[in-house]
This record gives sequence, structure tokens and C-alpha cells, in this order.
Amino acid sequence: MSGGQSELPRLLTAAEKAAPVEAIDVVSDYLWRRFGATEVSFLIVDLTGKSVARLTTSDTVEGGREAERIPMPGSVYEQVIRTQRLYREATGRGQRVIVPVTNRGDAIGLLELLLPADAGDDVLDAVGEAGHVLAYVVIANGHFTDLYIWGKRSRPPTLAAEIQYQLLPPSLSCEAAQFTLCGSLEPSEDLSGDTFDYTLDHDTLHLSMTDPMGHDIGAALAATVLVGALRGARRAGAGLADQAHLADQALADYGHGHATGQLLRINLHTGQARLVNAGHPWPLRLREGAAEVITCKVDQPFGLSALASRPYRVQDIELRPGDRLLMLTDGMLERHGEQVDLLDLLERTRNLHPRETALMLTSAVRDAAPGGRLEDDATVMCLDWHGPQEIQRHVSSGADIRQASPGRTKR
Repeated sequence: MSGGQSELPRLLTAAEKAAPVEAIDVVSDYLWRRFGATEVSFLIVDLTGKSVARLTTSDTVEGGREAERIPMPGSVYEQVIRTQRLYREATGRGQRVIVPVTNRGDAIGLLELLLPADAGDDVLDAVGEAGHVLAYVVIANGHFTDLYIWGKRSRPPTLAAEIQYQLLPPSLSCEAAQFTLCGSLEPSEDLSGDTFDYTLDHDTLHLSMTDPMGHDIGAALAATVLVGALRGARRAGAGLADQAHLADQALADYGHGHATGQLLRINLHTGQARLVNAGHPWPLRLREGAAEVITCKVDQPFGLSALASRPYRVQDIELRPGDRLLMLTDGMLERHGEQVDLLDLLERTRNLHPRETALMLTSAVRDAAPGGRLEDDATVMCLDWHGPQEIQRHVSSGADIRQASPGRTKR
């Protein structure tokens, strides 16, 4: 029995030839044939980041809608997701092995299998590579089937929630040479329409965060107009001020009220960061272990062009290599968010991957609400700026979960 990577291209070809809902079965069959695995399953992380759904084979009940769901807190699954390291343990039937299924920092899920007891490090290395291949298989086939969407959702979404989910970027995390980022959205009971977005081009990282007024379908429709206007303007090459103006005009023209928002553009070659703030909460910055609020000029929210026609101001903010930047909506600060010391929690999670910090921050606000029921969406984007001098992607394994705990309650 040997490892090696020579068969991985053939594995990708075989997965592409299979039906989209059977692609993960191709990977399972490969591991069974090549390494003698007796049990293989793929566990996908749900949208909350707090549980996984076991998608074993194509015979899963209702194509995944009734998949086994396992809470992650305190489990070995959480350990692998957080550390992004392979886990193995000896059992009476062989070696239980769990590897992360991750693409550019986006923790898609886990590959769990039972290998023969004599499987060596070369086999474990090859299994780890198969887990990486599986990430690409899931992403590619997700365009053609709802199987993975079903696995990600622990309960049927409302119409407003369905709209809101579709407005988020396909991957909530991204690791690159100059930066690492992740967003997290903890929805309220009535959904308030929070969104965040990001994209890359050759020279620039583009970030945005928006928060329409209202709840349910009204907020979802406002978010649709807003995100559509911002993406369209950005893709047409508009500058920050013009993007903000077009979003403002779109909301006003279609009568969907108003929304706060924040647009950020970072030059990947120089590190210059420029920002537009449309009535939105100020960002936070962690520098050399100390967290602070970045005070900046605040312009009118989007959708109020009929009342105020002042141009949106583009302003510089300072980013140094090693900084951590946090963009957030008012649901992180108001109502139940007032009980959480975000600056303190940002400092105490400084050694964690942005993926884990973002989740811990939104979870802390949710946990502060009675019964865990939020009255407003709680949303953050956490960005680690490594600097323009970096040329290779940063792959951070994160720190031990014991190094951070939920934020302290304000006194």
C-alpha cells in the first residue's frame, strides 16, 4: 500500500465524468480501492459553523435533506476544522482518520474514514491530498446540484433568508498572499438583510458591507437592490464614490428605504486602503495586540439622495502588515451586542484564524440574547493584512481553542 499523488488527476477526471450528486462517491470509491478504507464519509459544515451534516453516499435519504447532523462544539470535528490538521486515532477496527476539506481558507467540511491499522504516513499524506481534491469536487459540482446546499442548512429557510443567503459571496473565507479574510452572519429571527461581499482582481481587494432598514422580505429586497447595484458598478470599473452614488440612487429609485454601508478598497501592491462610510458603524483595528475604533468621516446612508445630494467622500485608512481589521453591522453593537466587549474579545482572539474570530464574535452576540434569539442580524468581516511584500498564500492553522473564550460581559 503506497501513497503518492500520481492518481489525483485521474480522480478529478473520474469525478467530472460522474453525475454531480455522485461525485463524492467517486472519491469514496478511490479511497476504498487504493488504501483499503472500510468506511468513508464526507461531512459538510452548515451555514452556522456549529454543526456538520454527514453526506455518506448517493443513497442518503432525500438527497441530503435528512442527513445525520452532528453538533461540533467540543468535538473532534471542531478540532480539525479549527486547526486544519489531520486527526487520527487507533480503534479496534483500524485507524480512524479525519482530514479537513478546505479551499483557500474556506472550511467546507471534513473527510472521515477508517483505514487499516498499518496505514503509514505516506498513505495519510495521500488521504490529505484527496481531501483537498474533494474541496474542488464539492465547489465545482455545487453549481449543478442542491445536495450540498441541503447539507449546509439545518432548517428550511424562509423566503427572506433564501434571498439573503444568495447575496453572500460563494466562499465566506479567502486566504491569499497579502491577506486572509472571513465573514460571518448570525441572522436575527426576522432577518434584517445584512450582507457582506468581497472580490479580487489583479491589483485590488474589494470589500463591502451593507445593512438595510427593516426586516423580513422588505429587507431582503432592499439588500438585493443594494448588492446588485454595488456589484454592477464595481464590475463596470466604477470608483468607490461612484459605487456608493449608484447604490444610493438605486435604493431611492426603487423605493426600498435606506441602508447603511461601508465600502473598502485595498491596493495589493502598495497596501493603500480607501474607504467610503455611508452611515455605517466605524470599523475596529487590532494592532500589536491592542484593539481600537477607527474613527472616520460618516456620510448619509444609501437611499437618501432625494433628501441629501452631497457626494460620498473617499478617505484613506492606515493598514500596516500584521493589522487585523474588523467591519461590522450595528447588530454587533446595539441591543444584545451592547453586552459584549468586542474590543476585548478581538484582542483575546488575536491568535485565531479570521474564520474562527469572526464566528466567535457573532456567536458571542447571539449568546448574549435571551434564548439565543437576535432582534437584529449580527455580521462581521475579519481581515488580516499581511502586507504587499508577501508573495505566497498564508495558510494559518489557527490557535488552540482554549486560548480564546466568549467575550466578557460589560459591567
